[in-house]
Amino acid sequence: MQYRVLGKSGLRVSVLGLGGIPIQRIDKPGTAALIDLLAEGGVNFIDTARGYSVSEEYLGYALKGKRDKFILASKSMSRTYEDMRRDIEITLRNLQTDHIELYQLHNLPLKDFAKVFDDKGAARAIEDAISQGLVGHLGATFHSPKALHQAVEQQLVETVMFPYNIVENQGRDSFALARQNNIGVIAMKPMAGGNITDGRLALRYILNDENCTIAIPGMAELPEAAENLRTAETISPLDSRELAEVEQWKIRLGGDFCRRCGYCAPCSAGIDIPGCFTMANYVANYDLADWARSRYMAFAAHAGDCTGCGKCEQRCPYNLPIRQKMNLVKELFGK
Repeated sequence: MQYRVLGKSGLRVSVLGLGGIPIQRIDKPGTAALIDLLAEGGVNFIDTARGYSVSEEYLGYALKGKRDKFILASKSMSRTYEDMRRDIEITLRNLQTDHIELYQLHNLPLKDFAKVFDDKGAARAIEDAISQGLVGHLGATFHSPKALHQAVEQQLVETVMFPYNIVENQGRDSFALARQNNIGVIAMKPMAGGNITDGRLALRYILNDENCTIAIPGMAELPEAAENLRTAETISPLDSRELAEVEQWKIRLGGDFCRRCGYCAPCSAGIDIPGCFTMANYVANYDLADWARSRYMAFAAHAGDCTGCGKCEQRCPYNLPIRQKMNLVKELFGK
């Protein structure tokens, strides 16, 4: 296993980490077996979140006696000081630890920056937890390229997490700037939400990028974890055959794949269009139907609220048939 320094945090992380969303699909013993395998393979970074239902709790169980082998990261959608402080305390209890190395502002949009980085905002709660030794470092996760770039440009956090894979490259310029500013880069969705089925190629593509510190594929099954470990053992440049395969994946998924860039917004009906597609994808490729449904139902507006105006399709740089895809989401969730 190779290791890299996660920006100004100074944390020495394995290039392969564990994304904690799929932990919800297994049980505590299964999580313990997974953690044992990853530890043996040299993985030392685990990312989870308050919003991943039982993920923190199961990981806390699995980490008994192994806590010192891992750098732990979690995150919260809370935007106020009080709510973030509460979530940090819940995370610590769930993970059965007295400290966590990285706590992140989860899915941070530009519109929330002023509130979050205010004196009474969520970022201050994390900073205070850092001063008290409960948290090591402040990070943030994004789905908006503009939000990512502003956070990196203004150096608001020590680490950033953003979707990055063969077909989602919209964060590349910001990754390069992050490296210049000594901000650690964590690549989430390395398999494009399960749409890329060649996991070896998907990981090799990311790990060959010098601006990306670590990739965190979601893992639940031991065979997929073992395959990912083998891939991370040696990071050599992609050969001509692999480069040709990369181009094939771009062609295959490019015509009907939401990259969550957000250029379709604003929706006249208030629909979070990329969010709808993301929740539908969790049902199709992650076997997380109940969790995805609960998240989808919490949205302020749903696919069924689409008026069919077509303005989103005019803005989409990838010419996606958004209205048609909205109908499919409506059929899936019934709303």
